[in-house]
Parts: sequence; C-alpha cells; structure tokens
Amino acid sequence: MPSVLVVEDDQHIRGAVARTLAAAGYAVRTEPTAAGALTAVVDWRPDVVVLDLGLPDLDGTQVLPMLRGVSDVPVIVATARDDEREMVRLLDAGADDYVVKPYSGEQLAARIRAVLRRHGDGERSAPLTIGGVEVDVPRRVASLDGIPLELSRLEFDLLAHLAARSPEVVTRRELLAEVWHQPHGGGDKTVDVHLSWLRRKLGETAAEPRYLHTVRGVGVKLEAPAG
Repeated sequence: MPSVLVVEDDQHIRGAVARTLAAAGYAVRTEPTAAGALTAVVDWRPDVVVLDLGLPDLDGTQVLPMLRGVSDVPVIVATARDDEREMVRLLDAGADDYVVKPYSGEQLAARIRAVLRRHGDGERSAPLTIGGVEVDVPRRVASLDGIPLELSRLEFDLLAHLAARSPEVVTRRELLAEVWHQPHGGGDKTVDVHLSWLRRKLGETAAEPRYLHTVRGVGVKLEAPAG
C-alpha cells in the first residue's frame, strides 16, 4: 500500500484529502506544519508528499528545498497560487508536479499514481500486460502480440494510463488531468481523437473493439479480449 504524507494547514481540506486517499487505497498521514512534515518525511518515509505552500510556520517554497535535503521522495505541490512563474520555479526547484486548488480528490489520486509510476514504484516497475498488449512504462515501449507499436508520446501515455488502471473504467476527466494535464476539462474531443488513433494501432475500431471499450456516459477501459 503506497503511503502519502499530506501537508496542509486547513483542517477541513486536510481531512477531506485524507479520507479520499484512504478510500483509494493509500496509507495516509497528515501534518499541518512544515516542522511536522520534515519530521514525518525522515521518520515515516512516505512514498509521496502532497505539499501546501501556505503553512503557518514556514512557507512551502522554503520547505521544498529542505525536503530535498533529507529525501528524494516525490513532492506534489498543492496550492491556491496559480502564478505560472511560481509554478515553473517550484518545478525547477525539485517539485514533481503542481496542482492548483480547488482540485478534486480524483485528480489528486491520478497525479499521485502518475508520480509513483514515473518514480518506478514496485507495483509498476514490471511491464503491464493485458492480453496481448504489453506496456513497459520505464522504457516507454509497447507491443501487441510481440510486435512493437509505433506510438506518439500522448498515445503511449494514454495506453500506459489505461493499462495501469485495467480493467477499471477511466473517466475522460481523469485522462485529461493526467495525460493532457488539463484538470478543468473541456477537451473530450481530444481524448476521442487519440483513442481513435490508438484503436487503429491496436487493430480495432470503435464499432468492433477488442481492447478499448467505451462505457457510454462514464469513460473508457482497456481490457483483454474474452477467450
């Protein structure tokens, strides 16, 4: 069970995020201060840190380099500050991702999964296999029935995300947030176009799907063919 440290001074937000992540299968610890966060990172050694910037004892922009001084744990900055220059500065300073409030629990959970995959957590280090589809996320290669697939970057990211969630149905909102990094939606057509391209490379169509199945009004899932 991956562990997540949530550093957030707002008690309401802290509790809501903790409940959502716990329901999603994570071990969660929360801290309201920078001092508590630094102690928890050293003592508890979480797999991911979700870091708010507006902490009462020290600004999160100062906490990030301190975390980097004691651990290489992935850090997702979660804040109401949406200034692009600040975002770029924090990513350059060692943050692994940046999410702007208000965000949904679903979006945060998706970003945590993405960060864990990029950092090669034990569950995702081996190739993902769904029927004849194999996706090697660290090496960014995929194959169908042993034949390499020629995929664009977005096609690979889309396939990898669906493979990691297989056989669950993934919403378009989640795909936009994780693959296209568009947390506010508005790009359903983009998802549909890339799904269409991916279907062609998997040798199927929307009318006659083998691996990619659309669940009307919900989303899409990657599932091995029956039999």
